[in-house]
Amino acid sequence: MKKGIIITTVLILISTLPLMSSAQTTETITQTIRGTVTDEASGAPIPYAAVVLPEHPGTGTLTDENGHFQITRVPLGRHTIEAVLIGYEPAILRELLVTSGKEVSVQIAMRERVTEIEEIVIRPRVNKEEALNPMAVAGAKMLSMEEARRYAGGMDDPGRLVGSFAGVSSDVSHNGISIHGNSPHMLQWRLEDVEIPNPNHYADISTLGGGILSSLSSHVLGNSDFFTGAFPAEYANAVSGVFDMRMRTGNNFKHENTFQVGVLGIDVASEGPFSKNSNASYLFNYRYSTLGLMGKLDKSVDLGGELDYQDLNFKLNFPTAKAGTFSVWGTGLIDKFSEDFDRDPADWHTQDNFIFDSKQYMGAGGLSHRYFFTNRSSLKTTLAMTWFKHDAFQISHDTDLNPSPYMDLSRRQTNLVLTSAYNHKFGPRHTNKTGFTYTRINYHMNMDLAPAETQPLETISKGDGQTDLINLYTQSAINLSDRLTFNIGITTQMLTLNNDWTIEPRAGVKWQAGRRSTLALAYGLHSRMEKMDVYFVRDAQTGSTPNEKLGFMQAHHLMFTYGYKLSDNLNLRIEPYYQHLFDIPVERGSSFAVINRTEYYAEAHLVNSGKGRNYGVDITLEKYLTRGFYYMATASLFDSRYRGGDRVWRPTRYNRGYIFNGLIGKEWPMGRGKKNTLSANVKFTYQGGERYTPSDEQATLAHPDKDVQYDETRAFTRQYPDMFVTHLSAGYRINRPQTSHEFSVMFLNLTRTEEYHGYHFNLQQNKIERNATTSPITNIAYKIHF
Repeated sequence: MKKGIIITTVLILISTLPLMSSAQTTETITQTIRGTVTDEASGAPIPYAAVVLPEHPGTGTLTDENGHFQITRVPLGRHTIEAVLIGYEPAILRELLVTSGKEVSVQIAMRERVTEIEEIVIRPRVNKEEALNPMAVAGAKMLSMEEARRYAGGMDDPGRLVGSFAGVSSDVSHNGISIHGNSPHMLQWRLEDVEIPNPNHYADISTLGGGILSSLSSHVLGNSDFFTGAFPAEYANAVSGVFDMRMRTGNNFKHENTFQVGVLGIDVASEGPFSKNSNASYLFNYRYSTLGLMGKLDKSVDLGGELDYQDLNFKLNFPTAKAGTFSVWGTGLIDKFSEDFDRDPADWHTQDNFIFDSKQYMGAGGLSHRYFFTNRSSLKTTLAMTWFKHDAFQISHDTDLNPSPYMDLSRRQTNLVLTSAYNHKFGPRHTNKTGFTYTRINYHMNMDLAPAETQPLETISKGDGQTDLINLYTQSAINLSDRLTFNIGITTQMLTLNNDWTIEPRAGVKWQAGRRSTLALAYGLHSRMEKMDVYFVRDAQTGSTPNEKLGFMQAHHLMFTYGYKLSDNLNLRIEPYYQHLFDIPVERGSSFAVINRTEYYAEAHLVNSGKGRNYGVDITLEKYLTRGFYYMATASLFDSRYRGGDRVWRPTRYNRGYIFNGLIGKEWPMGRGKKNTLSANVKFTYQGGERYTPSDEQATLAHPDKDVQYDETRAFTRQYPDMFVTHLSAGYRINRPQTSHEFSVMFLNLTRTEEYHGYHFNLQQNKIERNATTSPITNIAYKIHF
């Protein structure tokens, strides 16, 4: 089946070659770079700044009164762009890729100098070195969407890309993000200043907090921030980290389109102005799974069950002359999966007697408005709605093929969100951001599970109603000098379901010790509510909801960062950290704790008495792409432990101990006039295996369904084998006037490393076996920009 899909895709790609070869021309092809220069602290546009291409003397322009600039007739290839203005530190953007099919749009943030003493030499700030959020001093990294398309193993998926960053463990079969030994579901997914449901296809099925593939396309996402600890006060309801994603604004001068077809899906994207006389623009991307489409077009294709997914992302931008800028944005996905059972009991191996059907829907959208009162103050307000729905059922069959309901889950949640932030720059020394987020949570869940295949369904979680999550925060950045910055803030949040509340201080200091070195220290207290189904776990005897009074899980974060610039294009970053978790929901007298939770349903009765501690060091050595070559090496050494309801300290599920990543890539100009580009990228990962609980053979044999039972007294005392995983990608870009073509091939897990997921009982051999899967993934794709 997979071979047929690959052959079909290759034929489609080959069919386009005559069309492209006929477009050979000796014409010199150039492109336009346009964008906006803004003040880093206030976000206000900066007029009359010089924007130049240092590698092309004489090529540049000045920003207009609204901070906009446009550089035309830029040669194709990689470029560096620099913004310069008296009173501001120079700002540099590297690795800017210019192709023929799309104009390049950038936003450059400049930092105002505190002093104007000529003897003080401040080195230019490079876009790769710091987070977009000016309040972040440690534990944050800017994620470039261009990297998402370039790094091996990225698969155009931001969730997989950050698996290359220090402190993050990754897998092949899913894109769950485990930071410093924490569970993926403890991360906050955030889009346009709003917390959104898990934005991944088949979310929470293979791992809680992750999925198979992100629904947020790199065609619509702009550069974003990824936090691994001690994040600023504006980020509440997160314990392990925050993925703060932004949608870019569509081109308001020119219509541009993208079409992509590949093994994983078919993408259509478009952007452009609404009219010639308006600065308003649109941007959208739609994707449909190739497997789902083939199943609909050819019913004879056997996919081993229905696997069907699609997603849509869009942003509409409406700048006005006096009323500020309005934007309407949204993202959504639909996932369907079904699997039939084997009708010959003689062939049953394990759970081959189950019918499974699952449908998932996720959506988030909002109306945002930003208004600049002066060049020092702005107000941004967003009214948004997020929605999630999941329906799933399982039916088991006995050897006479008689059906019996085993699972029937229905859950949905709709959040209405109002968030607003006022940002005021008192001067070059002091900036304050103060805001609030009010979330009305409407929930419904009715989750039934049978204790055994032949037994009737029992309600494990049931609730229907609404509650509120309220967050208030304020944070200031104080520039004591051009070299020393101090941040201090506080955030508070309250859940009206049980009136639990927290007050959380945040602080950080950053010192540019020399021209090449920086030191930073950050601290924060953080908290997070549980998923709504946890609060409404039902007691089978009384029908009560014992978890409804659960308080927030909380954590102290302390992170130190040392950065050293070995050369203009080579950086070293060392980050030791400590995280102390407390008030973790655990089960009394048991090793169970929610920080190890992987299932998308909960059954345990919980109390806030658990603790945890994570400590280690993250090291990153990164060479920026220059002359077509880049590399990055990361190392993480850590220990992650928790104390459950039985008051015994144990390793957490994600306590791998160490993670080493190596990425390297090269680009070669090719073809007539060197207009085309051949690229190759490889990634190596060596990491310790996840922890697991040994099985209890006697309890398993005594179970009526032979469901594997585990020895919880030895929870997570064993560790799966180390993993060595290799990813490879290669591409060829052909630039033609007004059009560019890209061919790419991506291989995940070339080393065919096995991943482990607990145990199953082999019915034919009457023994317990380890669940081991090998998940090599190949994606061949063709993309055209026009």
